Amino acid sequence: MRLLPKLILLLIGAPPLAVLSALYLAIDRNPTIDRAAEITPANIERAKRVFEQNDPRRLKSGARGTIVITQNDLDLAANYLAHRYGDGSARVTLGENRVWINASLCRRQLPIGLCINVDTALHEGAPLPRFEQLRVGRLPVPGPIADWLLMRTIVLLFGQEALDAGVQALKKFAVQKGRLAVTYEWQEKFKEEIRNVLVPLELRDRLRLYQRRLSEVARGPTNATISLTDLLAPLFQLAKELSQAGNPIEENRAAIFVLTFYVTGKQLDAIIPEAKAWPQPQPHRVILSGREDTPKHFIVSAALAAKAGGPLADALGIYKELTDSQGGSGFSFNDIAADRAGTRFGELAANDQASARILQNRLAAQVREKDIMPPAEDLPENMQAAEFNRRFGGVDTPEFKRMMAKIERRIAALPLYR
Repeated sequence: MRLLPKLILLLIGAPPLAVLSALYLAIDRNPTIDRAAEITPANIERAKRVFEQNDPRRLKSGARGTIVITQNDLDLAANYLAHRYGDGSARVTLGENRVWINASLCRRQLPIGLCINVDTALHEGAPLPRFEQLRVGRLPVPGPIADWLLMRTIVLLFGQEALDAGVQALKKFAVQKGRLAVTYEWQEKFKEEIRNVLVPLELRDRLRLYQRRLSEVARGPTNATISLTDLLAPLFQLAKELSQAGNPIEENRAAIFVLTFYVTGKQLDAIIPEAKAWPQPQPHRVILSGREDTPKHFIVSAALAAKAGGPLADALGIYKELTDSQGGSGFSFNDIAADRAGTRFGELAANDQASARILQNRLAAQVREKDIMPPAEDLPENMQAAEFNRRFGGVDTPEFKRMMAKIERRIAALPLYR
């Protein structure tokens, strides 16, 4: 009879003990991979070409295509994502029929730094790759369990319908040394699934509130122009109010998202069809520092930084200026200053909840143009490629870096960004 109580205690205590043991094996004190996350204009150009070749707006239902990604670009993207969303690093290696992924996801701001080091190998397959091995810290995970965990994670993040659409679209996952080829079959219905992933229903409800506030603000002025700061203050006041019972980061992102569409002259119904029935703000020419292009650079960079991080926003800004120097409006350090200031603004808006609330408080109180945008009238601009190369020699030269450092010092001097 004494055996029965012991068995009951064992059954009760075994699951928590197993969980604690698994956590002990999975968590490390130090990362196995520690790399800087970099994005360059050349990376942006390659990604742009891949997208243009597989732009869903040009695809017909039933059409098949193949996306080819090099190891360098895949490695760069994985490392950037690990850095952005996991405070860590990653490395991807492509071999014959296999993908090796090593990643370290850490929380170094804690008193005792904690890291999860992942070592995995995926085998090519159709439609999806399969885990050949997975090790989390010192904890080995069998392949079938790893496959199941991956599917459940996708469902939790994006929903079952998104997973089903992905499985239906993907036809082959082929790996060769140095490159990955993903064959897919496009269906028109996938557009709605992509829209639901990018703009879920909860976000649409939030955006509607900011669109309504924007329409109220834009209805008042009778002149044709309006300063960006006159739009930022009321929308971030709303963000502050909604953050009392919500997440200030998500509220700030929603405010910036709606402003980005308005400032750039785009309509929200392009990605949210039901937005046609929302209140429509009266159109105005939005200005910053007396210019119409400056608020566009500022708010687009803010939106990118708030969602995807500063390095990507900065790289996109330089890429655009290099493109403009090829027969367009020319390379402009004035535009770069607006890009950099917008990036800093977006980082403060979404870096963490503390900085998100501080930005809300400062903007809701009072904000002037010189609070968000540094002086840039004296910076070189409108340089075509030949002149830019003659004066600065490219984007990796000491002359270019000195100019960028000058811009960064001006932004850092603004109290809002300290």
